Amino acid sequence: MTQNKPLFLRAPIRESALLLIGGLGYYGIEIAFRGRSHWSMAICGGVCLCAIYHMNRRLRHKPIFFRALCGALIITAVEFVCGCIVNLLLGWKIWDYSGMPYQLLGQICLPFSLLWAALCLPVCAVCSLLTPRQDAKKLPS
Repeated sequence: MTQNKPLFLRAPIRESALLLIGGLGYYGIEIAFRGRSHWSMAICGGVCLCAIYHMNRRLRHKPIFFRALCGALIITAVEFVCGCIVNLLLGWKIWDYSGMPYQLLGQICLPFSLLWAALCLPVCAVCSLLTPRQDAKKLPS
């Protein structure tokens, strides 16, 4: 049955592509806005895009603004866990949001969570386009 699906839609290839695209995208955003990044951010970005893709599939009938907020929560949670590991536990000091308003342990902050929500609007739209129609029908509402 999987032979009838386009190559990108086969699960291992799709997941690998999402990890790669998310990793390169997150890393690229950091390079563009901070001028530097760290390999751990590429892993973070890949995990985030995979999670957002699957969240978007599950919540496909919800408004895109709701899905974008859910995506921002996913990114914020992944960034918090990653930050606690690489910054607090390992002491790599990759980023520090201590000077930002509404921050938590210097690892996440409200302004960046809102930025992630805005970024998730087009990401959720693209994820919707990538979800095969027959696959979306099988998912529980």
